[in-house]
Amino acid sequence: MTVRVIGAGLAGCEAAWQLTKFGISVELFEMKPKKYSPAHKSEDFCELVCSNSLKAERIENACGLLKAEMRLFDSVMMRSADKSKVAAGGAFAVDRELFSKTATKLIRENPLITVINEEVTKIDTAVPTIIATGPLTSTELADEISRLTKSSGLYFFDAAAPIVAKDSIDMDKVFYGSRYGRGTDDYINCPMTKDEYDAFYNELVNAQTVPLKDFEGAEVFEGCMPVEVMAKRGEKTLLFGPLKPVGLVNPKTEKDDSYAVVQLRQDNREGTLYNIVGFQTNLKWGEQKRVFSMIPGLSNAEFVRYGIMHRNTYLNSPRLLNKYYQMREYPNIFFAGQITGVEGYVESASSGILAGYNMAKMLLNKQFFEPDRKTMVGSLPLYISDESIKKFQPMNANFGIIEPLDYRIKNKQERYLKIAERAIETVKNALQERNENGL
Repeated sequence: MTVRVIGAGLAGCEAAWQLTKFGISVELFEMKPKKYSPAHKSEDFCELVCSNSLKAERIENACGLLKAEMRLFDSVMMRSADKSKVAAGGAFAVDRELFSKTATKLIRENPLITVINEEVTKIDTAVPTIIATGPLTSTELADEISRLTKSSGLYFFDAAAPIVAKDSIDMDKVFYGSRYGRGTDDYINCPMTKDEYDAFYNELVNAQTVPLKDFEGAEVFEGCMPVEVMAKRGEKTLLFGPLKPVGLVNPKTEKDDSYAVVQLRQDNREGTLYNIVGFQTNLKWGEQKRVFSMIPGLSNAEFVRYGIMHRNTYLNSPRLLNKYYQMREYPNIFFAGQITGVEGYVESASSGILAGYNMAKMLLNKQFFEPDRKTMVGSLPLYISDESIKKFQPMNANFGIIEPLDYRIKNKQERYLKIAERAIETVKNALQERNENGL
């Protein structure tokens, strides 16, 4: 009994990992290193191409809760993340290179997984297959998926932030700290006066961008908005977003009186690289150097990677998929990852877990793992498969899609904590029941 998993990203590796737990062999197809997407550079699996952050660690945060639930499934992503974690205050960030190498080692050393470095361009609906090729699915396979789904597909544009070398930052003009003092002081903060911000803002909104060829009327996902697009929405928009100055006390003044603050987050374990938080961008590389060097502390910064923008493809999942990430028309075909319309690293990995788990249950003629709206891992597939949604957009983990408590708690953090505790207990009980009853 063998399943084809197409794509060795976060979702594909999670799906393969789950299948082997049920004794099912996997052929894991990955086109790298023979062929790369516009955003991928490494031969390793689970490559993180945008941020190195897996978002918050606290379970009263939606993504923190999702990570806690994934641990209960023995997530390969969380195994790799724990081994590659770097300091990031209240966030869970990783050394992206070590993270990918750790995940690659786990997958390659699994005796039930055979890695095949080939590009897949045809899908056989008679063969159990999980398609986890992500938002940068190759053109040929995207055309095949369009044929399979009888749809031209959907897409939006996504962007990545630039990375700078730490030793090129002017440390006299910046300070360490985490917002509201959460966690340790792991972020490098670049404070701006009003005059500095005004000058920066003016250059940012007038800077030259890279033309988006072949696509007109393109939509940009709100959760990964290019900083220049966000800025054009209003002069103070950034002050309520990535440059929000509140909760950051400058030790040099002992006040949180900066007009704006740009944060840099550690990008590798050695602490030699930092990414500019919230600065996803489609500016031309020369413009990035010119404009971002106006940020205090970055006047002589060495940009080791410039930001990029690329197309993200996703399905009209409410029409095509059921709550198990399974095609309604072709039961042998499951999808996983951002191509399903879940948005974010952790969300993508979680979909791979359930796709692999339920593919195994289908092949073993056992009951599927039922997504539960009391959990984050279950709320995501229930959302993306909801046929009542008329205009489908990618969805992050959030407490708005999870079932509320049946009693009132006024304090939001206390309420989210109770929801999280209920969710973790629900997943534990569901997995335990299946193990005890052989389901």
